[in-house]
Order: sequence, then structure tokens, then C-alpha cells
Amino acid sequence: MSVVSSDTQFFSVEKDSRDRVKLILADVYQSLREKGYNPVNQIVGYIMSGDPTYITSHNNARSLIMKAERDELVEEMLLAYIDANGWD
Repeated sequence: MSVVSSDTQFFSVEKDSRDRVKLILADVYQSLREKGYNPVNQIVGYIMSGDPTYITSHNNARSLIMKAERDELVEEMLLAYIDANGWD
């Protein structure tokens, strides 16, 4: 027998973690650009698949991006998009 909860679950990331994720994304983005890759496509590929080979090893970017959870990356990008569009 399974129990279904009608309560909404909350997900929250602390500010220190958000700052860390911002720095990771910025460094990885720059490393991908330096190697001639489309950073958006490569980061999306990584987030969707979990396959780190979407990220270059240049400047240790692959190891760096794996220090953040994929949901943290998505949350930071969504928050930046919301902020850039003045939705908040």
C-alpha cells in the first residue's frame, strides 16, 4: 500500500551554496568558450544526461562542475533568468 501526501515539499539552497554554484558556472562557461564549444549546449547536455564528458577538462572544468549537484545548477540558472526578466 502506498501513501500519497498532498503536502507540497519545499526545496531551498543556502546563499553560500548559491554563490559557489555561480562561480562554478562562470568558470565552466569560460572554459567551454575558450575551447570553442557552445557553453549553453554543453551545460544543458551535462545537466540532462549527467554525463561529465559534455564538459571539457580544460582548466579543470569537468571536475569543477561535478562539485555541484545538477539541481543546484538548474536552480541557479532559473533564478538568474527570473531576475534578468524582472519577474520577482
